[in-house]
Amino acid sequence: MDKWILDATVILLGALVASALAYWVLMYLSRHVIPDHILSPRLVTYMMRSIRLPLGLIVVSLSLGGAVVLMDLPGALSRAVPSALSVLQIVLMAWLAIRGVGIGREFVTNAFDVKAEDNLEARKIHTQTRVVEQILVALISFLAIAAVLMTFDKVRQLGVSLLASAGVLGIIMGFAAQKSIATLFAGVQIALTQPIRVDDVVIVEGEWGWIEEITLTYVVVKIWDLRRLIVPITFFLDKPFQNWTRVSADILGTIFIYADYTVPFGAVRAELKRICKASDLWDGKVCGLQVTDAKATTVEIRALISAQDSPKAWDLRCLVREKLIDFLQKNHPLSLPRTRVVLDPLPDGQPAAGGLGDVA
Repeated sequence: MDKWILDATVILLGALVASALAYWVLMYLSRHVIPDHILSPRLVTYMMRSIRLPLGLIVVSLSLGGAVVLMDLPGALSRAVPSALSVLQIVLMAWLAIRGVGIGREFVTNAFDVKAEDNLEARKIHTQTRVVEQILVALISFLAIAAVLMTFDKVRQLGVSLLASAGVLGIIMGFAAQKSIATLFAGVQIALTQPIRVDDVVIVEGEWGWIEEITLTYVVVKIWDLRRLIVPITFFLDKPFQNWTRVSADILGTIFIYADYTVPFGAVRAELKRICKASDLWDGKVCGLQVTDAKATTVEIRALISAQDSPKAWDLRCLVREKLIDFLQKNHPLSLPRTRVVLDPLPDGQPAAGGLGDVA
């Protein structure tokens, strides 16, 4: 066996041992030195699983890179191996950096529970973190590709030769990618101004749902019946939409009841207050009854109630509507909508309007 093969084998084994040692040192420090309130066990496990492979490969590649200088490689390998190791190290560094960005995102989002009852600040942080993560991953990937290309002399010389025409090429690419660039800037603007946040309740294109995911180019809206509506990110800057949780999650709900003119408004109003007080869905703020319209055959009664969030408001509206109708059916059945026909008596011998009269 050639001496350089034996040296490479010994160095590779040493590098593997060094990478394993570095991993276990990090594991020990994260579990026994850093307090749990800073790094939870779940986050430590996620972090170790994320960096284990790229970190180990980086230690191996750096060890091999340092050993190649001392090894007596054949002519072809002496030129190819250092270049290949340089490219590998750049790729591995980018991989580790991307995993580091993911760990940072988990660290930030772990401190803000989006499932909490008052999650306005958490949704704000989650939205910004996800968009920033995507920007950093794209930037790291771009820099890694540029660094890999710069390791090849021919590519570097080609870049110098094309430098003179870079201005014209940039203009052409700018026009070609105008819509894509506008979409990317819209994603950044959404992250900064935040007209929407993750878990916001919105009405988009007539559909009611929650913001499930925000990317640089599109938004996923989870519809109430578990469908997903994919909306371009520019939609939320160019068109109006409803955000029911922009400032707070509490919301007013309306229930319309159509009844006869004989309906006792006081009794219905008292029943509405009793229904609201008996329900856990009501937040205790608004519970009122108003007559909002009078039609030819019925009157329109509007019950206005409040709830802590839109799902509870929907359930409370359905409950109040059912209970009020049931109340009218049981206690005031004559107050339900009716169509009246009144037949006035006519003088003796006079035919009704449109009649034929007496026949001789």
